[in-house]
Amino acid sequence: MKSLFEEMGGTYRQEGDYLIPNLILPAQKDMVPLGKYGRMHLHFLKEHRRVLYTNLLTSGKLDEHLHEVDQCATEQVEQIVAAMAKQDDCDETLKARDQLRWVGLMNNYRHCAEEIVLKEVVYE
Repeated sequence: MKSLFEEMGGTYRQEGDYLIPNLILPAQKDMVPLGKYGRMHLHFLKEHRRVLYTNLLTSGKLDEHLHEVDQCATEQVEQIVAAMAKQDDCDETLKARDQLRWVGLMNNYRHCAEEIVLKEVVYE
């Protein structure tokens, strides 16, 4: 009697007293290294969404998913920072006039934007 794995075309190899299924992950494209948000999402998946992590890993779609999350989060942070700076007239004239104030405002905008993006994109 064949197992379901064998009926679906799977094969086994003998390792001592055990039969081990011959499993191979699908080939993946060479990707650039993950950014900050992609690594954070990977850690989140491993810790809190183990089934999704395992499904993405075994289907070969994990790297693609992590890069999409990283790219999306990075773009959203940049858009939110730009919108907040435009709303408060934080531009090059302020930068030339009062550099410390400009840096403080930009840091504040970035932290606010990252908080939003982490909640809505990275830790979803």
